[in-house]
Amino acid sequence: MVLGTLMGALDTTIVLLALPTITGSLSTTLVSSIWVILIYLLVIAVTTTQLGRIGDIYGRGRIFNLGFVVFTAGSALCGLSPTIWFLIGFRAVQAFGGALMQANMGAIVADTFEPNRRGRAFGYTSIGWNAGAMLGIVLGGFIAAFVDWRYIFYINIPIGIVATYYGIRYVRDEKKTGSRLDLLGMALLTASLILICYGAIDITGLGVTFINASMIAAGAILIIIFLIAEKKVPNPMVNLAVFKNRVLTYSVFAAFFQSIGYLGVAFILIMYLQGIRGLDPFSASLLLVPGYVISSLASPRMGRLSDRYGARIIATVGILFMMATILIYLQLTVASSLYIVLFASVISGIGASMFWPANSSAIMASADPQHYGSVSGLSRLMSNIGTLASFVIVLTIASLSIPRQTAFSVFIGTSSLIGNVSTQFLTGIDWAFVISLVLLLIGALLSYSRGHENRAKTRPHI
Repeated sequence: MVLGTLMGALDTTIVLLALPTITGSLSTTLVSSIWVILIYLLVIAVTTTQLGRIGDIYGRGRIFNLGFVVFTAGSALCGLSPTIWFLIGFRAVQAFGGALMQANMGAIVADTFEPNRRGRAFGYTSIGWNAGAMLGIVLGGFIAAFVDWRYIFYINIPIGIVATYYGIRYVRDEKKTGSRLDLLGMALLTASLILICYGAIDITGLGVTFINASMIAAGAILIIIFLIAEKKVPNPMVNLAVFKNRVLTYSVFAAFFQSIGYLGVAFILIMYLQGIRGLDPFSASLLLVPGYVISSLASPRMGRLSDRYGARIIATVGILFMMATILIYLQLTVASSLYIVLFASVISGIGASMFWPANSSAIMASADPQHYGSVSGLSRLMSNIGTLASFVIVLTIASLSIPRQTAFSVFIGTSSLIGNVSTQFLTGIDWAFVISLVLLLIGALLSYSRGHENRAKTRPHI
């Protein structure tokens, strides 16, 4: 589980620092290169719920291990890409492998550990996420500067081979539901998410147009049709009855708002450090490393505390720490000490270590064992859509004061701003911070209002 999380996190951050090099090497445009990041987010957001459902039917361990194989093969193909369009296509393959793992990971943890031990288990998977994000920052900067950019993908091959071996050896199928796939539901949800996500991404690059607004509206209509259809089929892809559980519902939506608010903060901060302070992407990202280190060290301990005392208080306090981080960032000026960023990074790391293990274990503790896969996929779906939405919101709001093309250039570190332009951009960044703060407040309210989950020990530890 930790290796799978590490691989996914590694490729979330490692590509960002290499985008300028990729753009030059493949003789393409900045807007095209941005899709190397966006296609990964889009595919994972669209497929996680369906793949969790497939895991319920055909075996969660089997689907999870297939994810290692697909992700590793996709990584090799990305490294061999002759053009930007091949790279974007193979990134979609890589993302599909990541979605196979993400969608079933929570279900496998729930199958393997009884409810009063899952917080600790999710704490260890959080180590994989933070270690992967750190390695992505360090290795991405080093490889982009001193080695061929293709090795940011080749590095996954030995990890994937080792992970596949241990996955086949240790990750077994606990349960299968034996029910059939809901093909109509899968088609409706996939179409709706593609329309909504693609329309939102298009807004980031072009602003609001009739076409992208229509795509989002059509996607929203399909969501309504999907919900109606799910009530009438015998084996729905998403069993809407799970939302009758208050703890599960509030926990899923707390994760959604936390993802939109918190993950957007990292985007905004990197834009500040690169666009206003003039740091290169590698140096800017290194300032975030202390937060990842703290989160890695503290996550297992926080997970154990959530096993003992429940997720409600621990997860909520975690979001409050993240909100405190944003309040610190709102004090940044064009000449602030960068030690402020380091201090805030530590605060955010503490918050992340408190929220994710506790919230994830609360979701799975409230799910029916027969629906572990679909609930795990639904949880990842909401978080992944939140990640994608955070990217869209941040770039859209922060670039209101400067041209979007300039904002893209700042984000990947190919340009910095001076004089009045930097002051104007700081205003846009502050507004993006404020929006993130409001979104996190909603997440905190949902987290606190969830109630207490059942953490009773239900069966012997496997």
